[in-house]
Amino acid sequence: MIRVNGVLVSPGRKPVYGERMAGGYRVWDPYRSKLAALYEIGGAPDISREMVVLYLGAAHGTTVSHVADYACCVYAVEFAPGPMVNLIKTAEMMENIIPVLGDAANPASYFRLLERADILYQDVAQPGQAAIALANMAFLKPGAPFVIMLKTRCVRVESDPAMVCSESVQTLGRNGCTVERVMWLEPWHRDHAAIVGKAPLHPFTPPGEEP
Repeated sequence: MIRVNGVLVSPGRKPVYGERMAGGYRVWDPYRSKLAALYEIGGAPDISREMVVLYLGAAHGTTVSHVADYACCVYAVEFAPGPMVNLIKTAEMMENIIPVLGDAANPASYFRLLERADILYQDVAQPGQAAIALANMAFLKPGAPFVIMLKTRCVRVESDPAMVCSESVQTLGRNGCTVERVMWLEPWHRDHAAIVGKAPLHPFTPPGEEP
């Protein structure tokens, strides 16, 4: 990933949502983006220009826009109509973002719109976040990397975040995923853990298709 004077940036030529510019690059603020926080800590997979990214929980498109600066194409899935309006505006500024209105927990509703992705990035505020990731593994190439931003308080608000994270890791492992590392995002994001790993080596069948 690119840094200018030690600051994480992405190679966009102009601001997208009012962010600062540095040396002709867009500043990627870890307080506004959990993926940027993970890159500050280290251990996140790099995104390169030939990659297709499946992004679950695109929201208004802040982090999506930075990912799109690095990637070939980003399929940005968002469920809420309000954020989708801003996401579409962002996509109009950047030719390689494809907004998808859909529920990440029900990928059968959008599977015909996607192609196989090289990396999965998930940032959804719902219970069952590990199960949601598994449901979308069908869109990943076998063995491809994934990053799940686990919002532990959205899974079970009263439970210990470390326990919630451990259970999610076990769920992924039982279903053939390889979890390589778990990294907490303090001081930028409280009670958020990044689960980084690889999809199963055997291909999943997309929902709605016959095996």
